[in-house]
Amino acid sequence: MNSTLIARCENLCELCSSHEPTIEYTVSPKDDLTIDNQVAICVTCLEKMQTEENGNYWTFLEGSIWNPEPSVQALSYRIMYQHKDENWASELLNAVEIDDNIIQWALSAFEQADVHKDAYGNVLENGDTVVLTQALNVKGTNFSAAKGTIVKRIKLVHDNTEQIEGKINSQTIIILTKFVKKSS
Repeated sequence: MNSTLIARCENLCELCSSHEPTIEYTVSPKDDLTIDNQVAICVTCLEKMQTEENGNYWTFLEGSIWNPEPSVQALSYRIMYQHKDENWASELLNAVEIDDNIIQWALSAFEQADVHKDAYGNVLENGDTVVLTQALNVKGTNFSAAKGTIVKRIKLVHDNTEQIEGKINSQTIIILTKFVKKSS
């Protein structure tokens, strides 16, 4: 283990403070180029993190969440969040006041990428061509789009995985993904 990290943790796991740390745990999505992104943890804590069970084991996080190191705070918050349905974790999450950037870092593990899928579960990407699976009345216009209409070079709507943008009759419209099939 890195001697600076050992000195920082005073040779105790930065989560449980009970065992000798043997692992330099990098808190994702950050890299391991600096110890500022790492937490010195023991084998027991690593094993418990990998099983994601036994929430009562983690009650000691009420101490580690106040550690001055952002990486320790982020990892402690992340583990508590995994057990947020348990009283001890819920109360602690509501009571703790840490920097929003650290909370964002902690919760980044639970973020899912925006995935747009057509009516058949095919993943859609910007620039794809789709076919309408049913006739659609186009709001704000005087036309409807017939079933089988081909829409080329779609754009994904960033904040809504159920919507795409496409041009029909030279007008850009929003189309619900449940009404399209990806064309091969």
